Amino acid sequence: MAKKFYVVWAGRKTGIFTQWDETKKQVDHFAGAKYKSFKTEAEAKAAFAQGSNQSSSNKKTTTTPKAKATPASLQDNHQQIDVILYTDGGCEPNPGKAGSGVAMYHKTALTALYYGLYDANGTNNSAELNALYQALLLAKEAIDAKQSVQILSDSQYSINCITQWATGWKAKGWKRQKAGDIKNLEIIKQAYALYESLKADLSIQHVAAHIGIEGNELADRMSIYAIEQKNPQFCRYDKTLDIPYLLSLRTG
Repeated sequence: MAKKFYVVWAGRKTGIFTQWDETKKQVDHFAGAKYKSFKTEAEAKAAFAQGSNQSSSNKKTTTTPKAKATPASLQDNHQQIDVILYTDGGCEPNPGKAGSGVAMYHKTALTALYYGLYDANGTNNSAELNALYQALLLAKEAIDAKQSVQILSDSQYSINCITQWATGWKAKGWKRQKAGDIKNLEIIKQAYALYESLKADLSIQHVAAHIGIEGNELADRMSIYAIEQKNPQFCRYDKTLDIPYLLSLRTG
């Protein structure tokens, strides 16, 4: 039995699919693609019958390749906080080829994009953690320059690892039940140590993935670019920050 069922309302072919690779062929590079995954066939059939006015809650869902207006709450943050850092990590397939991306804003202006940390044998979680750690390094530079900083990640796992779970894991000798049972431990240790030194001056919040928020979408494109470039370093994107072009690039 299929683990997931993918509904495609708008794509090269529409219908219900049971494999992500087949679904991706229908929606990748298709302008205005509309699709979503469901846990059961019954849910998928009902959703397909109802049409595309479905809410999205998983990372492989998109309603448009272009960014929508940033929600009012995030617009307020962009106005009030000096530096906003959006992070994302991707993996194709999972596990498989992984990369990380960060989009940096000063107030409302996009000022830099970063990509890299390619890993031929990574996971989505390791890529997300790498992106969050790099954002923490950038946050430290801004905090040292007396700027206010917020990090926005679409990975609740990464946020929880660093801001909640790591405290207990450290107290238990960096394990849950036995040694070696925490995945991605080395990057978690590095990110947690840095977060602890910055947390009094730093905000880390979750942002929904792939609902059209520009910063999140750009960080996603950088994670894809990292996989395509196969760059093991974390680099600043040195091309023109052409936002419409970047947002038109394929999504995973």
